[in-house]
Amino acid sequence: MANNSYSGVKNSVAEPNHDGEFGCSLKELRSLMELRGAEGLHKIQETYADVNGLCNRLKTSPVDDCGKAAGGVEDEGEAEAGWIEGAAILLSVICVVLVTAFNDWSKEKQFRGLQSRIEQEQKFTVVRGGQVIPIPVAEIVVGDIAQIKYGDLLPADGVLIQGNDLKIDESSLTGESDHVKKSLEKDAMLLSDKKQDGSVENRKKAKAQDGAAMEMQPLNSDEGADGEEKRKANLPKKEKSVLQGKLTKLAVQIGKAGLVMSAITVIILVVLFVMDTFWIQGLPWEKDCTPIYIQFFVKFFIIGVTVLVVAVPEGLPLAVTISLAYSVKKMMKDNNLVRHLDACETMGNATAICSDKTGTLTMNRMTVVQVFIADKHYRKVPEPDVIPSKIMDMLILGISVNCAYTTKIMPPEKEGGLNRQVGNKTECALLGFALDLKKEYQAIRNEIPEEKLYKVYTFNSVRKSMSTVLKNPDGSFQMFSKGASEILLKKCYKILTATGEAKVFRPRDRDDMVKRVIEPMASEGLRTICLAYRDFPASEGEPDWDNESDILTRLTCVCVVGIEDPVRPEVPDAIRKCQRAGITVRMVTGDNLNTARAIASKCGILQPGDDFLCLEGKEFNRRIRNEKGEIEQERIDKIWPKLRVLARSSPTDKHTLVKGIIDSTVVEQRQVVAVTGDGTNDGPALKKADVGFAMGIAGTDVAKEASDIILTDDNFSSIVKAVMWGRNVYDSISKFLQFQLTVNVVAVIVAFTGACITQDSPLKAVQMLWVNLIMDTFASLALATEPPTESLLLRKPYGRNKPLISRTMMKNILGHAVYQLTIIFTLLFAGEKMFDIDNGRNAPLHAPPSEHYTIVFNTFVMMQLFNEINARKIHGERNVFEGIFNNMIFCTIVFGTFVIQIISSIPTSRLKFLKTAGHGTQKEEIPDEELEELEDLDEIDHAERELRRGQILWFRGLNRIQTQIRVVNAFRSSLSPYEGLEKPESRTSIHNFMTHPEFRIEDSEPHIPLIDDTDAEDDAPTKRNATPTPPPPPSPNQNNNAVDSGIHLFLDPSKPATPSAPGSPMHSLETSL
Repeated sequence: MANNSYSGVKNSVAEPNHDGEFGCSLKELRSLMELRGAEGLHKIQETYADVNGLCNRLKTSPVDDCGKAAGGVEDEGEAEAGWIEGAAILLSVICVVLVTAFNDWSKEKQFRGLQSRIEQEQKFTVVRGGQVIPIPVAEIVVGDIAQIKYGDLLPADGVLIQGNDLKIDESSLTGESDHVKKSLEKDAMLLSDKKQDGSVENRKKAKAQDGAAMEMQPLNSDEGADGEEKRKANLPKKEKSVLQGKLTKLAVQIGKAGLVMSAITVIILVVLFVMDTFWIQGLPWEKDCTPIYIQFFVKFFIIGVTVLVVAVPEGLPLAVTISLAYSVKKMMKDNNLVRHLDACETMGNATAICSDKTGTLTMNRMTVVQVFIADKHYRKVPEPDVIPSKIMDMLILGISVNCAYTTKIMPPEKEGGLNRQVGNKTECALLGFALDLKKEYQAIRNEIPEEKLYKVYTFNSVRKSMSTVLKNPDGSFQMFSKGASEILLKKCYKILTATGEAKVFRPRDRDDMVKRVIEPMASEGLRTICLAYRDFPASEGEPDWDNESDILTRLTCVCVVGIEDPVRPEVPDAIRKCQRAGITVRMVTGDNLNTARAIASKCGILQPGDDFLCLEGKEFNRRIRNEKGEIEQERIDKIWPKLRVLARSSPTDKHTLVKGIIDSTVVEQRQVVAVTGDGTNDGPALKKADVGFAMGIAGTDVAKEASDIILTDDNFSSIVKAVMWGRNVYDSISKFLQFQLTVNVVAVIVAFTGACITQDSPLKAVQMLWVNLIMDTFASLALATEPPTESLLLRKPYGRNKPLISRTMMKNILGHAVYQLTIIFTLLFAGEKMFDIDNGRNAPLHAPPSEHYTIVFNTFVMMQLFNEINARKIHGERNVFEGIFNNMIFCTIVFGTFVIQIISSIPTSRLKFLKTAGHGTQKEEIPDEELEELEDLDEIDHAERELRRGQILWFRGLNRIQTQIRVVNAFRSSLSPYEGLEKPESRTSIHNFMTHPEFRIEDSEPHIPLIDDTDAEDDAPTKRNATPTPPPPPSPNQNNNAVDSGIHLFLDPSKPATPSAPGSPMHSLETSL
């Protein structure tokens, strides 16, 4: 009686749910079950007509033995906490979605921050209070007078006040690629966001339109629909980064394999089930049983989905994103401002770097150290009094007016420091030379302000010189020029001698000077600059200034200076690291060949005795073009593998070289080329390269916009850091793949074999979600945050064609898989014997988790956890613990996952709060005396604990009533002497009926049809047709397998029938049988 009332309490929570579903309430059934014998029969006949009537009310069939409530029995505690599985799946999905969303958000925020940082760093020179000062573009106001130099992006619309030969690229507005000439007479309107780009360009001033609302355009907004569309149509699509390409390929392969495996699993399970049920057992397809079959097919489908979930590495995209985002953040500290995420990973595969010389390999702090003046070569700057005054005046005037007025030498910030160089560094060297000669250039500039300059030919890559024209009061003109010595000397026909007079300068003299002065200077790594002038007499009238070839000739040479730009102290070591890492460094510079060769030797690009090429731009072009002047790839292929220095090169040469190396098929691996650039014309080469580096300090806005990474310190050693981070990203992804694929290979094989042999996956969908989503997400975070080490630079680049999974990784994956599978299959098929627990295989449809499968799952997870440590090394290193404590994120995640796994393995019955959350019954709600009885029962009768729904109890009762009816019928037919005698034992609870030793719960074929919901079809087909053999008595700790598919009663002849009292209905049943 006690248990019946307990059952009532236990199921009272669910009572309202079932009243609508069934034709009778739990209250009715409870009162029915309190009756015994004839009273019970009478009540059934009175209320339900007969047992079939009751069956109909309960929506079940006594013949086919399957009903709505069909399914395996389940642990009460598990049933009460059944909400956990759904909640766990929901939680894990939410967790991953949030992590991914947070990652995307932080990446976007980082990118926005990066853009704003670039915009903030974009300075513009304006005139305020008579001072020329650089200010951030956001601070420009209406009415500002702005000075603009070659390569600037206009930050605001404006009107031209004064300028020389100004040309503007308005292609993003008009779609026309030709540069538009701007002048005060013809077109003075300047529109913002147009690149200053072109062959002739000068400083100019722009004034924002008065009264117009000024809009700051973002740095990279090339609006203007037509231009944008045209540009998009013309631009070749940039191919995927090396890693992206490999990952896409791998993901597709894994996806296909997973899909095939899951499909095969589902097909095998369905075929086995159908053959066993309808072929071997020959059962007909009953209409009433359709829901049960559907439940089986759904279960098989879920197992298939589990295999698919296991096969696909969900954590992989996350690992890539985390790794890239983490690297980008850290690269900021190493002076690499990454504008495009995939650039940092591509850099790890770089095989060639084409670097500028000035500012990247050298310090970009130029000083004049040698000079040829007045027929004498001075090895250091001479004293002012040794130079004739006439030459001195001409020299200082030429330097002062023929350098950009924005270029200045400022006093040092700190006492005793070096003077600050503002503006073009070569011009700064010349101004510094004037100061060394104890002359003040600013006095001349004050006397001849910029407005008085009659005409200016700015420096550009085609001219390689700069000239400024002054108009004298008498109507004559004087032009001062400076430029590359070998180019400008060819245009000189006179030279100033020691007396200060000009003498004729013949080609023979020029060749002699090149040998005696320029080559020795260049061989010491000095940049040689020639300073010259020309007078245009008033008598000849004003020359045609547009005819440059006539203007820039018949010059008089004043002097040749040798400018030193010292190699950065850290560069030789950085280049050695690159060469050891299998990266070829090439120098592409505008300097003369000897200077470039000398600097290349100092840096270590050229080694003594090596067979390498050093070419000038002209020679390079001659060698790569055919008779028609077209570039041929075959010709480039003959040159580039040996080329180390390209001197006197134009930006077009740089672009040709980069394109030639990238398109080359002469070597097995396709070359991955990184390029550095600072000038406006470097844009095409920066865009064409796999990774474009722009100079943060010396670079123009156009170069920065074309680049992928901005070097904030203009230093070559920062490029080496970028290589290190790029390789680290690649290795991080490989580490994660090694870890993830081991998990996947093991889990797929376990799920597949388990499903085919035991018709159920040992690893459930929710467990695999835990492993794949939570563990792998954290593993990706742990392995993706490994800091880079110098050892990354000791190997060659992987290149584009090398597979993502190397042989060593494959060996590790398969080795670990074999080890893990051996352990798991041992536990799966022999675990119950090893640990003396119940067998978890062949569990019915809705069976609760078993200890057996919990051990399998825990072992699986622990092996993955320790494999995470193994995955830290992918190149066959012995010591996997090396440097493990340098990454605290890794240690925290491994320990955290370990703790959470332990918590997740605690049975729900132990976690009271979960049962409360699932509206389970608290023990306090049950009276003490009942509790005692229950505890006793719990010790003895574990089968009862496996009752799942309220109905199951009543169905079992119905079995007993059916038996009693048969017994009564037997009495009536044989006029048994026991009729009407009912012993007290017969009134004991239903538990005794279930657990009598001589009655076995078995699923043999010959059986009486029963109204039990635990249907024969819920069991594995293989087990159903097993020949019944007398098993040992049920163990006290019966698991979910204790009550199998159906409850069938038959006598065990080997057991004495003494326990049933002679007068009991059980005894009557025995006699009747």
